[in-house]
Amino acid sequence: MEDVKRMRELHRARFDAEPEVFAAPGRVNLIGEHTDYAEGFVMPVAIDFATLAAISPRDDGRVVMWAENYGEERSFDAAALPPERSGEWSDYPVGVLRMLAEAGVAIPASANSGLSLSLWGDVPLGSGLSSSASVEVATATAVVALVGATISGPELARLCQRAENEFVGANCGIMDQFISANGRANHALLLDCRDLSYRLAPIPENVALVIANTMVRHSIAGGEYGTRRAEVELACRILAGHRPEIRFLRDATVEDLARWGSEIPEAARKRARHIITENARTVAAADALERHDMKQLGELMREAHWSYSRDFEASCAEADRMVELAETLPGLIGARLTGGGFGGCTVNLVEQEQANGFKAALGKLYAQETGIEPEIYVCHASDGAHRVAP
Repeated sequence: MEDVKRMRELHRARFDAEPEVFAAPGRVNLIGEHTDYAEGFVMPVAIDFATLAAISPRDDGRVVMWAENYGEERSFDAAALPPERSGEWSDYPVGVLRMLAEAGVAIPASANSGLSLSLWGDVPLGSGLSSSASVEVATATAVVALVGATISGPELARLCQRAENEFVGANCGIMDQFISANGRANHALLLDCRDLSYRLAPIPENVALVIANTMVRHSIAGGEYGTRRAEVELACRILAGHRPEIRFLRDATVEDLARWGSEIPEAARKRARHIITENARTVAAADALERHDMKQLGELMREAHWSYSRDFEASCAEADRMVELAETLPGLIGARLTGGGFGGCTVNLVEQEQANGFKAALGKLYAQETGIEPEIYVCHASDGAHRVAP
């Protein structure tokens, strides 16, 4: 609440206006990696790091945006939004404004209207916890409320994804924006990336999310993402040659792979095995949460990590070691590498009473073995985008 109070004061001082404040969280993916573009399942969690958006109307026909994290302002005519990205932080909120306008939620609503928008966030930048999606969803939620429009959570997520794909130029899937818009406290969200249907799976209150940043990002990641995706699509085409109903690997089974896998190049076959088994693990993980079977969930997370490392080959030595070290510590339920791969963060489900000790011990062990000081955050599953009460 101190951050919200500070945000209100900042906005009042800068714009001489009383704002409404909205929050949209970052996220961590509990299980389900690289399954989204195979029209499969993912299971992210909204976390208690967020972007705050303070908004108020203007009467001069301008949009003025202030980014507290950067100490920078952008201003432009509300009726003439920037047509191209600039490569700066403002691309994310500007892209959202453009997609809202295309959806009929236009600024200005009248000749002289505009808006003042202040943004601040504590989602760690570059950590893979989706700070960009939280900015997009916070902006969209604030603007929609200001103009009195109604957009459902799934629709808002799709709109924000389009902003990142079409304006910012990042080829992301729907998961980050979807969980930021639709998350719920003390729950993970099992999302079907085919039709955007979802169900919530409860996370016990005595369980914490400990997110450990390896501080490693291998340069191989950029080109390897495209290579992995091409290998997944190749495997799918070969299997579809035998079963035409296989449109994406979501539709394939391990039996299909056993029967026709010899026709698939080895690397593509391994990628397919990861995708097919990861989809099954992700649904099973939601079922385990609903049964409060934390032992089964931990086993699924462990299987998911080593499938990601050995079959999808998208881990690295540091991330593998971070997971191995976590497995030696008391209180751990499950650990795995999360995000796009080749470094980044591990997600650890830990018994709440052990979380702070786990954080300290893991950080010490990892630094001793790698010479790298990690950043480790203790989080909890939080609500998706919402208005913050005064």
